[in-house]
Amino acid sequence: MVVITGLSGSGKGSVLKALEDLGFYSVDNLPVELIPKFAELARDNAAIAAAALVVDVREGKGLKRFPQIYAAIPASVKTSLIFLEADDSAIVRRFSETRRPHPLGGDRPITASIRRERRQLAPIRAMADLIINTSNFTVHGLREFIRERFSGKRDESKLRVYITSFGYRNGIPSESDLVFDVRFLPNPNYIPRLKKMTGRNPAVARYIRSFPQTVEFVQRVSDLLIYLLPHYIREGKSYLTIAFGCTGGQHRSVMMAEEIQTVLTEAGFSVKVGHRDIPQGNA
Repeated sequence: MVVITGLSGSGKGSVLKALEDLGFYSVDNLPVELIPKFAELARDNAAIAAAALVVDVREGKGLKRFPQIYAAIPASVKTSLIFLEADDSAIVRRFSETRRPHPLGGDRPITASIRRERRQLAPIRAMADLIINTSNFTVHGLREFIRERFSGKRDESKLRVYITSFGYRNGIPSESDLVFDVRFLPNPNYIPRLKKMTGRNPAVARYIRSFPQTVEFVQRVSDLLIYLLPHYIREGKSYLTIAFGCTGGQHRSVMMAEEIQTVLTEAGFSVKVGHRDIPQGNA
């Protein structure tokens, strides 16, 4: 049995749907008091090979009892707890796109609701067997990740690599596994003709790449990652988030994220890149 929980807007419904597609008997928003009984019924029903359920803040005050109730699940039922989360910016964007209110909404701003929800779920997060930050997942990508992990047919040689750029002034992405600070590189922000562009612009990339320290840094980081990734694969790691940070997240980190994506893709790894602090579509 898989119990899915986490922040609103983090993709719990997509995960439940992916497990249902794999044959899991799926239940959304089951009252917490019924979880042990549900586990027993699923165990004793020959027609149910596996079950999945979602528990979240829609439970209300009863959610405080979840840790105790989860611990009461019969030992004869193999159970795992998945906790889904995402960066505040990703959650705000998703609620904006769907135009649905946050479950804790009321009259407060959505960012305040997210902070409140994080506090409420902190004890449950600490119990999780698997924590997934979905900020860089598309709906399709998240479902594919879950199918690979729970279908029993996962390709252990496959590692999903996510590369993101960010600005230190906005904080380090919480999902980062590896963080590289590129603020030592020359800053195009001080070049008037480049200031309004981003690191995806060829002129900006050429400027940053024109310095010997940039060339050496790309080579050293590339060698390090090409060495590390096979070791992560052997340890069974499913995804890895690599973050490159500069001051504002507009130029150097963006250029470096794009550069390393190219290097790792050419080396045969599955890589996606995102830029946290530049508007979508900006060059």
